[in-house]
Amino acid sequence: MRRKIQSYLIVDGYNIINAWDELKDIAKSDLEDAREKLIDVIIEYAEFTGRKAIIVFDAYNVKNSRETVEDRKYITVVYTREHQTADSYIEKFITLLSKYDDIKVATNDYAEQQIILGKGATRISSRELKLDLDQAKKRMKEKNSSNEKKIQRNWLEERLDKETLSKLENIRRMH
Repeated sequence: MRRKIQSYLIVDGYNIINAWDELKDIAKSDLEDAREKLIDVIIEYAEFTGRKAIIVFDAYNVKNSRETVEDRKYITVVYTREHQTADSYIEKFITLLSKYDDIKVATNDYAEQQIILGKGATRISSRELKLDLDQAKKRMKEKNSSNEKKIQRNWLEERLDKETLSKLENIRRMH
């Protein structure tokens, strides 16, 4: 029996925050808020695309930090332990996945990109990730607007002939 191929998006969290101007600006005053905004965007993307998303934030310089993993709706958020970079976590994580899985890693770190490619994953830059997210949002809006159009066109009077509509209106008035 063949195993189902899984699709993953693995995001180097701080690398992306520092690459996207809007998140970088938020991070200057509130790093937690910037993290949450990135998480929200990736949740929306994962929900729409069906990819399993993992966002990795490193705690390399945080004293006595332990690795924590938060399972959230559609995604997993990982905070590495002290002295562990997001890059090393991602590299280790990729080796645990099947070589047949579809794995995309979002990072601008050139050295990391080379390692990712060597392990059989696909790398996407922060810019490419942003473009993918924008495309997914556009497709979501199109899907939602087409659903709204279907709902709006589903009126009974559009399906019935005038005589039947007149009879129904007379019945309504009697009650």
